[in-house]
Amino acid sequence: MSTPEERIAELGLELPEVAAPLASYVPTARTGALVYTAGQLPLVKGELPLTGKVGAEVSAEQAVAQARICALNAIAALKAEVGELSRIVRIVKVVGFVASTPDFTGQPQVVNGASELLGEVFGEAGRHARSAVGVAVLPRDAAVEVELIAEVS
Repeated sequence: MSTPEERIAELGLELPEVAAPLASYVPTARTGALVYTAGQLPLVKGELPLTGKVGAEVSAEQAVAQARICALNAIAALKAEVGELSRIVRIVKVVGFVASTPDFTGQPQVVNGASELLGEVFGEAGRHARSAVGVAVLPRDAAVEVELIAEVS
């Protein structure tokens, strides 16, 4: 069975550098067997590939891809905290925030981008509880933000 790092490579992905916090917080916080990530924006090399609201400037399909980038950034933060991703026992909870127009109701489908990547990387351990929330605006006018809670060994 391959490791999560090997599965990331098999998907043609590469873990990015952990994004520097935009304000007064740390990328991860660990308590006991749980690691909480800060909210992760879909930053690629420190930049947002697109901005705006889902249902206006950003399509639902683009937002799904943005949620996937958020999850990859969260995985990078987890790896920086625990060393090896095989130490992740399971992803316990995912919270996804979607900056969207008032009439957009597809937040759960957008956050599926993050959930599906977690399943591809961690298998059964990537199955999690989740919230998908529509919001008026996110930092830097990002379309999506994702945070995770993971159990580690």
